[in-house]
Amino acid sequence: MFIGPVFTREAAVTPRRSKFYTYRTVYVAALFLLMCTAWLVMAGTQIIRNVGDMARFGAVLFQILAPIQLSLVIFFAAFSSASAVALEKDKKTLILLLMTRLNNSELVLGKMLASLLNVLVLILAALPLFTAVVLFGGVSPSQIIYVFLVTFVTAIAAGSLGSTLALWREKTFQTLSLTALAIVFWLGFCEAIAAGALTWLIGDMPLGMAPDTLATALSPIRAVLEAARPFPTLSIELGALGNPIWLYLVIACGTTLVLNGLSIALVRVWNPSREARRDFGPKAETQESIWGAEHDLALKQDKPAAESDESRRSEHVDARTRKMQSNHRQVWDNPVLWRETQTWAYGRKVIIIRVVYMLLVAAAAVALHQLILSNAAKSIVDQMGAIIPDAAQALTPLYLVSMVIVNALAVTSITNERDGRSLDILLVTDLTPREFIFGKLLGVLWVTKEMVVAPLLLTFYLWWQNGMNTENLVFLSLGLAVMYLFVTTLGIHCGMIYASSRVAIGVSLGTVFFLFLGVITCILLMISFSDSFHFQLFPFLGFIAGGGLGLYVAIGHRNPSPAIATAAFVVPLATFYAITTLLLNKNLEVFLVTAFSYGFTTFAMLIPAIYEFDVEMGRTSGQDDS
Repeated sequence: MFIGPVFTREAAVTPRRSKFYTYRTVYVAALFLLMCTAWLVMAGTQIIRNVGDMARFGAVLFQILAPIQLSLVIFFAAFSSASAVALEKDKKTLILLLMTRLNNSELVLGKMLASLLNVLVLILAALPLFTAVVLFGGVSPSQIIYVFLVTFVTAIAAGSLGSTLALWREKTFQTLSLTALAIVFWLGFCEAIAAGALTWLIGDMPLGMAPDTLATALSPIRAVLEAARPFPTLSIELGALGNPIWLYLVIACGTTLVLNGLSIALVRVWNPSREARRDFGPKAETQESIWGAEHDLALKQDKPAAESDESRRSEHVDARTRKMQSNHRQVWDNPVLWRETQTWAYGRKVIIIRVVYMLLVAAAAVALHQLILSNAAKSIVDQMGAIIPDAAQALTPLYLVSMVIVNALAVTSITNERDGRSLDILLVTDLTPREFIFGKLLGVLWVTKEMVVAPLLLTFYLWWQNGMNTENLVFLSLGLAVMYLFVTTLGIHCGMIYASSRVAIGVSLGTVFFLFLGVITCILLMISFSDSFHFQLFPFLGFIAGGGLGLYVAIGHRNPSPAIATAAFVVPLATFYAITTLLLNKNLEVFLVTAFSYGFTTFAMLIPAIYEFDVEMGRTSGQDDS
């Protein structure tokens, strides 16, 4: 079999797990709940007079569900494949796979497709539900076929991207961060092409295509939106392809082949990494002796065979002395915080992430500057007094990717200690729970200081250019500070309560992503089906209850507490209220509700971690969800 025994075993074992069916059920139920919410919003605020109103509802609903499913697929596919390979590296089992008879294609393709098995099944499980939208009218079967083709191909491409980066990088944090940055760059580059901002760089468009057509051929979001339209745009320049959807499918398949081909060709070059190798040879003679007696034998290979006993005894490991530095670094009272801030605890290659992130910041700054020069910001802010939609398009992706990176470092700071068997050693020292928790918390914020400070600086620049007023600047800055503290605490909390590293990473990053996606979904439903934001609480009650239940399962069911249970159900309700008040331009209420709800949730996760440390770490329960 071309993809090998890795995928064969996963395909045979996965259906035996109850989670395999639970994920499908929850996913389809969530989409159905979203359809019901949209219907209640429309039926509760409008009068349905004829078949045309039903057709309009079906068309708008389909155009909302299609990009939401694609966003979920991109996230799950990329991070599932990345975390699956990174977990093999953390547990040192990838080296064992390299020592077997598996060839490169069986290892790379088998591992990648095995990690995407759940994602591909979710796509197929949602197909009957999307087909039911045809009954409302306004949607044709060809639109559904186009949407699912784009979604399926995008899932394979995103999974290939995550797998390639995971095979290349050594640390889990590096893999997850670069995956998130690569996806944002991918989508942001396509939006820049659509806006015509890169005409000076790439010159004339390929095949004489319009910027919108080229962006659709490269961007999965634009491709799925084009596929969801009743009449896709036809392009004469594309010839036999007809519309840019087919061109996107060709480019996505080609990208998948290139990424997997690169991984297959270099998997044994990248792995094992230099950090896992020991370099024996002539260069070792100039290095400080740290490898013991085997190193001595390697050095003696260049010595003459006839050597005096006294000379040999002088070179014996017991007679060797090391040259120690006279000056030693002073460790702080909190050694965890000292290690996080004063050493390369997450590897020197974290500089690559910082450089790539600053390139993303520069791109967002250029886009924001262009908006300011066009005077669009000033004219809109005079009318609304809030963060303008155009500026939100430039800054919101930056806010999201920065929080994902901070959360990824927070959760991997715990899971890496567990997988490296160093967490057990830390737990038997005289470190107090407060030293451990606050050391990790402050250390994560220090390492990711560029990810925290850069979005705040761009927000300040928008205010300085009169793109927003002082009141909104204060509210937004303080709100971002609360959210950064929340995502950091969430990552540490998930890393502590889940014994499986892959589950901890998935739950932590998934929670952050679903919060953002839930906010966007609510805004789309409110704007698309109604303008009366005051009376939409009842239609969204099921949506809010489902979000609260999901949040409680994610952060509270392992070690339940009244505070976490309260926070889990308060956060979705408070978020809905914040969205409504934001649309009604009540910025003070938005800030107060957001700061209180997410701040309370942060403390609800911190207090058990400090005062019930043994329970949080699972040392008394003996449970293992792996």
